[in-house]
Amino acid sequence: MAIYIEMPKLSDTMTEGTLLKWRKNVGDKVETGDVLAEVETDKATMEMEAFDDGILHQQLVAPGGRVAVGSKIGLLLQKGEAPPAEGAVIPDSPKSAAAKADTISEAPAVRASAQAASAIGASGGRVKASPLAKKIAAQKGVQLSAVSGTGPGGRIVAKDVQSAQPGARSAAPAGIPPMPAGPDDLTIPLSGMRRVIAERLLVSKTTIPHFYLNIEVDAGPLMKFRAEANAASEAAGGAKLTVNDFVLKAVVGAAVKVPAVNASFAGDAIIQYRSVNLCVAVAVEDGLVTPVIRDAQDRTIREISETVKDLATRARGKKLKPEEYAGGTITVSNLGSHGIDSFSAIINPPQAMILAIGAIVKKPVVNAKNEIVVGQRLAIGLSADHRVVDGAVGAQYLAELRALLESPALMLL
Repeated sequence: MAIYIEMPKLSDTMTEGTLLKWRKNVGDKVETGDVLAEVETDKATMEMEAFDDGILHQQLVAPGGRVAVGSKIGLLLQKGEAPPAEGAVIPDSPKSAAAKADTISEAPAVRASAQAASAIGASGGRVKASPLAKKIAAQKGVQLSAVSGTGPGGRIVAKDVQSAQPGARSAAPAGIPPMPAGPDDLTIPLSGMRRVIAERLLVSKTTIPHFYLNIEVDAGPLMKFRAEANAASEAAGGAKLTVNDFVLKAVVGAAVKVPAVNASFAGDAIIQYRSVNLCVAVAVEDGLVTPVIRDAQDRTIREISETVKDLATRARGKKLKPEEYAGGTITVSNLGSHGIDSFSAIINPPQAMILAIGAIVKKPVVNAKNEIVVGQRLAIGLSADHRVVDGAVGAQYLAELRALLESPALMLL
């Protein structure tokens, strides 16, 4: 039976992919699991595997072509089979359909949260939509508040979402066009990654009620503890630990003590997660990715250090797997190494909190004896979703975070 090869959904935010290179040529035999092509998503370059057996009869997309998820990119035939007539409808084989359904594996709670978020309008009110419509909207990245319903009482049904355009919101506010480019100006087309960043952050700032809390931590004890730990590590032939490694460990430890921040808003419920799946913001050539350290509460400082270094290296090389940047519950963004003293970050939806870490700065401080001395201070900003986290809860979390950073030996207990 003839089978069309379609562009699979290789990440939770993917709406299209760029076919970089065919790994099978026309006429080659293809078996399930063979690598057919290399595809660039909004976050990584990935190998696309075959879901069916056959002979590659046709390549419908040339290398470098951008293709929407679900679009046809090739045709498989069985040995000796004639190609289908033009315009003929070819149903998916059961094997292909099942494999495509499993392409992206998300935790049920995360999937439910994404679907619920799509059902909430920009004003925060509920949008009437069928369960199937909500599911399709979450998969396509369609904001239901921008869709007109044709069902009973204006209810949005599946066909309404299927005909809607992904990313119903524009990356620029409607009605405020930019100044036209001049002859000496450079117009840079949005990459898939930059388009997704624009859409997600716009949704975050316009649909999530942010509030901000800030603290300044005495980093002196942390720097002393780190120096002693690294001296011992070097003597044993081990690698050095960075300040960020200790910060990440403290962020996780404080979340264990205040689990209310490790949560997401799900429309008519709040989902509080047992595991702390820590996202670490990593700057890459065309934007930002947030790979996930799963079950971070069960990891030592050394394990967190090694994991984040590995994830960052592969993120910059676009070698992350889909499951390595999906399902995070808290994000940390550290711009201290870039010379930024303090800043406020935008929440990474559907999470309820992000932490902004600045540089450790030497400044005059007043000690316990009321003397002005040179101190080391670390500024930390918390941005939270007020639907999930109240101000007192955020303050409690920051108090626990401060206690761990100012008494770093507690992280080892």
